[in-house]
Amino acid sequence: MAVDLRGVTAVLLPGTGSDDDYVYRAFAAALHDAGAVVVTPAPQPDRLIDGYVADLDSAARTGPIAVGGVSIGAAVATHWALSHPSLAVAVLAALPAWSGSPQSAPAAQAARYSADVLRRDGLVSATAQMRASSPPWLADELTRSWLGQWPALPDAMDAASRYVAPTCTELETLAAPMGVAAAVDDPVHPLEVALEWVAAAPRAALRTVTLDEMGADPSVLGAACVAALNDL
Repeated sequence: MAVDLRGVTAVLLPGTGSDDDYVYRAFAAALHDAGAVVVTPAPQPDRLIDGYVADLDSAARTGPIAVGGVSIGAAVATHWALSHPSLAVAVLAALPAWSGSPQSAPAAQAARYSADVLRRDGLVSATAQMRASSPPWLADELTRSWLGQWPALPDAMDAASRYVAPTCTELETLAAPMGVAAAVDDPVHPLEVALEWVAAAPRAALRTVTLDEMGADPSVLGAACVAALNDL
């Protein structure tokens, strides 16, 4: 592996509307196999981005850490690594959703739409609508995590939808090696974004999965990120 993760604390951040339960199941097995200490802080929906940054800052007080996450979690973690080059051992970026401005990104549009529906119709109705349009495994995951973050969930979704992700120019300065995972059939987290990130970063590699594979076993996502690090 390009990076020795034995004994390294790895902090993984959830995607929008998701939670620490999912991100732990996605990353823990592969990172434990690599000898890392896995930390998956719970999202604070009333201060989603600030809470994530505070969690990373706190974990790094005792030394360098590996950082990563899913979707918005991957973007925040990567920005943190760019800002703390001496403290980031590696970046594990799963399903990056956009580069730079979120304005036209499908994931940001979905977050804004979900926030509006939640505020207008309430949690029960919005969850029923989400379930009707999502794969069963994803519907089950989000039903649990949405309930846990209610009633501040719409605020978290709005914060995520406004977040400016690392640009390709910024990624060109990333000091840490980066393992990226993308789903080849995920329209919300386009493969093209992952390819942009990998092309821009000095030391980065990509592994891919499918949505069905993620649904059958979420750990394939973290395994793909760790495998990508192995490819460097």
